[in-house]
Amino acid sequence: MSHPDLSSTLAQCGLIAILRGLRPEEAVDIGRGLYKAGFRLIEVPLNSPEPLESLRLLRNGLPHDCLVGAGTVIDPADCARIRQAGGEFIVMPHSDAAVIRAARTAGLACCPGVATLTEAYAALAAGADALKLFPAEQLGPKALQAWRSVLRPPVMLLPVGGITPSHLAPYVQAGASGFGLGSALYKPGFDAAEVARRARDFVAAWREARSDEGARA
Repeated sequence: MSHPDLSSTLAQCGLIAILRGLRPEEAVDIGRGLYKAGFRLIEVPLNSPEPLESLRLLRNGLPHDCLVGAGTVIDPADCARIRQAGGEFIVMPHSDAAVIRAARTAGLACCPGVATLTEAYAALAAGADALKLFPAEQLGPKALQAWRSVLRPPVMLLPVGGITPSHLAPYVQAGASGFGLGSALYKPGFDAAEVARRARDFVAAWREARSDEGARA
């Protein structure tokens, strides 16, 4: 079964919005604000209120060049339900090969969480489309740079955890393909205008970091 191309979507904007705690009634307004700011990947963690309903509303309310998916996926059986709700990718906190295989069977792109090279290679062997470096605060840019020397491109490496606009550049210089953004972008209580403001700050920092990296190349 075919699955969405994360690579081409990340090439447009390498930022994934992690909307942990999102409620269905606010999903579309927040999603549209993120899209207008430049985001093209939006994740609803499954430990949010009614996550599949929020996912369905986002998929129906956003242009199709914006991929929507689910995060904190730990049960292989959830993959089919995510697909039925309109999800196009999953993000995992861990590297369970059974979940990766279920995602591929359901036609979902898959980004498992890894913290060691052993986990990274196992996830790739199971069919991962990208790797979530988690927690990014613990690993840091130096670890990412070391991983890049042995994980040949086009493996997509996405640091997640504690990322703010001022943290992007060192990771981009070390070889990050993009980032997952959590509480610095959205947390329960932020309205759509606040999320959109934060989204614009992140997109500006991403573009500046990429521009600087391109100038050095």
